[in-house]
Amino acid sequence: MTDTMSEVGRARRRKEDARLVTGRTQWTDNIQLPGMLHVAFLRSPMAHARITRVDVSAARGRPGVVAVFGGADFAAEQGSLPCAWPVTEDVVIPDHPPMAVSEVRYVGEAVACVVATDRYKAADALDAIEIDYEPLEPVLDMTEALAEGSPTVHESGNKAFTWKFAQGDIGEAFRDAPVVIDRTFVQQRLIPSAMEPRAVVAQTDGDRFTLHSATQIPHILRVMLALTTGIPEHRLRVIAPDVGGGFGSKLQVTAEEVLCLLITRRLGRPVKWTESRSEGNLTVHHGRDQLQRISVAAERDGRIRGVKVDLLADMGAYLMLVTPGVPLLGAFMYNGIYKMDAYDFTCTGVFTTKMPTDAYRGAGRPEATYAIERAMDELAVEVGLDPMEVRRRNWIKHSEFPYTTIAGLTYDSGNYEAATDRALALFGYDKLRAEQADRRDRRDPVQLGIGISTYTEMCGLAPSRVLGSLSYGAGGWEHAEVRMLPTGTVEVVTGTSPHGQGHVTAWSQIVADALGVPFEDVSVIHGDTASSHKGMDTYGSRSLAVGGIALVQACEKVREKARQVAAHLMEASADDVEFSDGRFRVRGTTTERTIQEIALATFAAHDLPEGFEPRLDAQATFDPDNFSFPHGTHLCAVEVDTETGATTIRSYVAVDDVGKVVNPLIVEGQVHGGIAQGIAQALFEEAVYDAEGNLLTTTMADYLLPSAADLPDFVTDRTETPATTNPLGVKGAGEAGTIAATPAVVNAIVDALRPYGVRDVRMPCTPERVWRTLQNRALQNRALQNRALQNRALRNEEGASA
Repeated sequence: MTDTMSEVGRARRRKEDARLVTGRTQWTDNIQLPGMLHVAFLRSPMAHARITRVDVSAARGRPGVVAVFGGADFAAEQGSLPCAWPVTEDVVIPDHPPMAVSEVRYVGEAVACVVATDRYKAADALDAIEIDYEPLEPVLDMTEALAEGSPTVHESGNKAFTWKFAQGDIGEAFRDAPVVIDRTFVQQRLIPSAMEPRAVVAQTDGDRFTLHSATQIPHILRVMLALTTGIPEHRLRVIAPDVGGGFGSKLQVTAEEVLCLLITRRLGRPVKWTESRSEGNLTVHHGRDQLQRISVAAERDGRIRGVKVDLLADMGAYLMLVTPGVPLLGAFMYNGIYKMDAYDFTCTGVFTTKMPTDAYRGAGRPEATYAIERAMDELAVEVGLDPMEVRRRNWIKHSEFPYTTIAGLTYDSGNYEAATDRALALFGYDKLRAEQADRRDRRDPVQLGIGISTYTEMCGLAPSRVLGSLSYGAGGWEHAEVRMLPTGTVEVVTGTSPHGQGHVTAWSQIVADALGVPFEDVSVIHGDTASSHKGMDTYGSRSLAVGGIALVQACEKVREKARQVAAHLMEASADDVEFSDGRFRVRGTTTERTIQEIALATFAAHDLPEGFEPRLDAQATFDPDNFSFPHGTHLCAVEVDTETGATTIRSYVAVDDVGKVVNPLIVEGQVHGGIAQGIAQALFEEAVYDAEGNLLTTTMADYLLPSAADLPDFVTDRTETPATTNPLGVKGAGEAGTIAATPAVVNAIVDALRPYGVRDVRMPCTPERVWRTLQNRALQNRALQNRALQNRALRNEEGASA
């Protein structure tokens, strides 16, 4: 193909959408197997309690019930759910039984299950199970959990770990600093809400097992299930069919996956479990939930000297697959795009009697970006500068790349100036500032606020050696295989496991360009450990930046093999054979062969080079040298009604730089979805527990998600600074919108309310919370005024007496 016909960069509609959107596909819950039974789980109504009695006898007599199990029935074989990231040598990793045996530590923990002939009979029979509990005191507040004498979640106490990281002389940076700001921000607990609930189907054939699961990580899941259940890995097949979204919530080894395997092994029949939405809110791992204290030392002109972060991270009741590592991913991002002389980070992981937290879209980086971007606005107010100007004075200049940050990461490429200038032009920044000043002068009850987020993130999770240095239990490589079929069409086997990202389309575009075959002639195989035997799966915006490069390398090997055959058939030296547009040509002649002709000739094997194996297939495993670092500038204008607290997003501009773009439509969709999730955290979402540890937000009526009607039109654009660490020049795109959006929105709200003395509004910034913040600030202002009047009167009296 010529450059003008290149597939990479073309806005192709996704191949997979026709069947996904219409439902003509295989979701886990669609699977029907002969003799299949259905599982329902009874879940603890107590946040913390000892189990004193379990009686399942009545449930066994219910219609359609085949078996009923309590935790004791699996105690000897269920093992402990794995944590693959022991972040410190002394980290506390308590045993985490898939089904509680003697003690429950959060509402929703599985305590028994019913296996029946259909899901409704199984659910009905749960009512007949009798369980007695001896209540224990719940642990809900992180700060109180670390206090002397606090009730404990585990015998070892409530502290899971303390992890420290420091660069430069933080004491010197803060010593005699002309400006020091110290702020505390709350990252509320969030509940991932994928379109498709979790679902599991397990079956056995003698000593072999197959598990279908709506998972992001079929390869990792297979390894972990083998280690947990004792089933030999080579006898366990894991299949992730088409998966309807994940956002990290399906980056997990779940209790239900383990227990369904154990049940099918026990009964010898296939079993299925599909969660309800309210069940999912209770038992899908939660996200965020951090208390961030950030301190910034700066010069009077706004230039940063140092940043110090003290973080409390709520682990929930147990450490799940990567729970303790999530806040540490943010440890390298609190410095953002800014230059400084010193950095100090401390994270303490805290156990509470809540659902465990784990990776959620962005995983540690949205939290870090929120803190530093909020702090930059606070610094701007302190030094009396426009918040954009403060950022300009501190960010890494385009001419300084590659740049090693104070956190030790080397940003390979970027152009913050270009992205910001483009965003400002689209946004009409100066005009909005003028309107804001006018509204403030008029004391308009509806105030205008402008929020800025100039962000970067590290993604493409790898390299393996870096993950190893952080004690992560696996590598960051990715695998791909390319098969040239006899008719010249291509099969791609990828270790990535898509759940809505468009891998089939993007991978087809990459291969079409690399091998010179039509886009339509490429098929992509994924998500089944029997056909895609090797991979590290999908999370952390790594699929393209790592898996896509493995694919490029496999295509290079295919081309080189095909070149040898083409040279032999054309009676030329391989060094004289060129490849372009899907054709091999002898340099300086008109002699040529298409790659399809070479594929057929290789299959026939009638005339091949001496010793050449009759196949063009090739595999590659790519382990990158560095992360990738997308960046951008997001600008948000909000109108806040100071009388009601209502916030309306008036305009939103996002200019992102994700390096080379393979498919603009896919990137646009990722950015839109990411912004929606970021806005959702800023304005809508929060998991709320009561004083007894009951989750109050178990339904969509209680846990608010924005609809399309709640969101503005987004103005999006891109700059393109190719990555220098991979041959495609690509960077991650899946999490960027979420990382950037939340601080942009909250900065805008706080900016609107600064004339009223407001410095922060805790997320989500609901109308009630904004209104209460204003009322509390008004009370504080009146108290200060009264105190000032009293002091003035006292001074007058003293003067009169003198």
